[in-house]
Amino acid sequence: MALRGVILLAVVSGAACFNAPHLHARPASAMRAVGVRPRAQLARTPVAVARVSMAEAAPAEGSSGLLNTLKVGFLFGVWYAFNIVYNISNKKILNALPFPWTMAVVQLGVGLLYLLPLWMSPLRKAPKLSSENIKALMPIALMHGIGHLCTVISLGAGAVSFTHIVKAAEPFFSTVMSAIFTKSYFPVPVYLALLPVVGGVGIASLTELSFSWVAFLNAMGSNTAFSLRAIFSKKAMEKPQGENMGAANLYGVLTIMSFLMLLPFALVLEGAKLKGGWAAAIAAGHTANYLLKTSLVSGLFYYLYNEVAFLCLDNVHPITHAVGNTIKRVVIILASVVVFGTKMTPLNQIGSSLAIFGVLLYSLAKQYCK
Repeated sequence: MALRGVILLAVVSGAACFNAPHLHARPASAMRAVGVRPRAQLARTPVAVARVSMAEAAPAEGSSGLLNTLKVGFLFGVWYAFNIVYNISNKKILNALPFPWTMAVVQLGVGLLYLLPLWMSPLRKAPKLSSENIKALMPIALMHGIGHLCTVISLGAGAVSFTHIVKAAEPFFSTVMSAIFTKSYFPVPVYLALLPVVGGVGIASLTELSFSWVAFLNAMGSNTAFSLRAIFSKKAMEKPQGENMGAANLYGVLTIMSFLMLLPFALVLEGAKLKGGWAAAIAAGHTANYLLKTSLVSGLFYYLYNEVAFLCLDNVHPITHAVGNTIKRVVIILASVVVFGTKMTPLNQIGSSLAIFGVLLYSLAKQYCK
């Protein structure tokens, strides 16, 4: 019941928070998540088809604004809900089967089960890549895989809420990596906005009741990898990306490449332990059906929440996205606290709030102070 209530709250939050003029401004890049500019038209998916159908159904110009607001609010709510389901199912399966390398690979692999039927159907054209295209995408896919792996390890080693608090520091890593690798610098207000982020993460970490160095360091590793992914993506934009490489297809290709990169390491590091770990999970009271279902659910919703994220980013202004992304992190933290009964001290709550507020300030400062 608690989980259903939180998911309902996520959908309502998404629907309530985006009735703003920014919704009708020029959309943000649908590939902001990986830093690559999409093609002019987002590849059709079941969700995208529904999105287009909703847009075409607008009866008149006077009501189109309301319909657009409802559509975007619905998409954000679904994005939040899918994110919650992923984070909770991921934590549950890692509690039962503590094999983060394997789970990270499974979650990437489930994306293939979603993608391949789509590419064989009329819903989405399959990408066409040359060896040069693949070579250009390899650094991005590597950082994508490492970032996801580190996130899964962190979520398995510590509280879900703690991982997401630490991951709120990703903007700090992005500014540092941009300065080092691309010599890109931002106005002073952007850097000042990072102070509450760093301070909040520091306070939250020092006061975390279930602090784990493994969780902390891997969350930081995830921040580093995703920041580098964005930088490599910008460089890749200068090269041909192949045919039918819209936002969703590009993410799908990166998912497949990351899966192939991580699979050998997962087999070497955890392959021999899986049989004993599975037996231990069954002995602890988990059924085989539960283990398989939870693994597949975590993988499916990992892919789906990213897919819906692209639709959100394709429909809103960057400022609206910044606000929505901040709310998303709050909703995930609250959901994990409710579902897993995570205890947070007053100082921990203050640090978490400060870090998330800082992320919002950073996003707004970066948009306005150009």
